[in-house]
Amino acid sequence: MPTKVKVNWPEALQPLLKKYKDKRFPLDYKNTYQLVLMVVLAAQDRDANVNLRAPKLFEAYPDMEALSKVDAPEDLFPYISGIRNFGHKAAWILDIAKAVKRDSQIPTTLEALTALPGIGRKSANVILREMGKPPEGVIVDIHVVRVAPRLGITKEEDPKKIEADLMKLLPRSEWDVGMAMSFLGREICKPKPDCPHCLMNPVCAWFAKHKKEFTG
Repeated sequence: MPTKVKVNWPEALQPLLKKYKDKRFPLDYKNTYQLVLMVVLAAQDRDANVNLRAPKLFEAYPDMEALSKVDAPEDLFPYISGIRNFGHKAAWILDIAKAVKRDSQIPTTLEALTALPGIGRKSANVILREMGKPPEGVIVDIHVVRVAPRLGITKEEDPKKIEADLMKLLPRSEWDVGMAMSFLGREICKPKPDCPHCLMNPVCAWFAKHKKEFTG
């Protein structure tokens, strides 16, 4: 039985980081206000669905100040009713607008962002990345939860534990690996993975175990 080789992950992940470096998150936002709201709206829904429906919301309420003047979450239903869990999300984005009040006062730290309704660590990490701020954590979405254990970089399945493992294993300068793995999961490492076309297959534990399925 071959000896399992310990992978130098900071080095092994370089091709993945290079491939997806600076690639924009797949939400069609035009400014930070739109980014924040769309990230909240996209939770447990498809980015494409939010991209389709959000423009009407932004036409009606072009900034935090305009949104903060809305009387009740129900007033937002006509704009976002096609989005999953829209009732709770309407309340969240309205509470965010009333707390922030102006676009210029949108928080720029993980702690301040996660203090707002509807924004957890993953969402806050996405917002900070797209704002060009230094990373304070690693993005761990549904794709990363699938990809990271497959690669063998973690044995965890809980997003918080996966993030902790990645933060411990990699220098802060490489914490964008979460977004890179997310893109890999969207394009190649899907529930049914396309391993032969994956640039990570030389170090991937899942591919090593299932290689015969692809090579015959």
